[in-house]
Amino acid sequence: QVQLVESGGGLVQPGGSLTLSCVASGINFRAYTMKWFRQTPGKERELVAAIDNFFSTSYGIDSVKGRFTISRDNGKDTVYLQMNSLGPEDTAVYYCAAFARYEYWGQGTQVTVSS
Repeated sequence: QVQLVESGGGLVQPGGSLTLSCVASGINFRAYTMKWFRQTPGKERELVAAIDNFFSTSYGIDSVKGRFTISRDNGKDTVYLQMNSLGPEDTAVYYCAAFARYEYWGQGTQVTVSS
């Protein structure tokens, strides 16, 4: 059974930082491209960042470049999203997903940026 379990979300003040984690099980983690998406009510899910199995990274939203960093630890089957200088516009449910021949999704973790 494949599981992706996100953690690390919560309430943070503007300008603060959070690190999201996503632990995978049931897949050959090192073979998968891992991605973080986010979604707010009434909007489509958008790609935040991706890291492939060669550790090449990309960011799908211009506003997060320079503030967010995606990384992975294949020894721990975990992908991370370090988020700095958070603003209210970053408030969303954040999802991790694994892509290879199949794709798998986590259940999401809420990030709320508010004073």
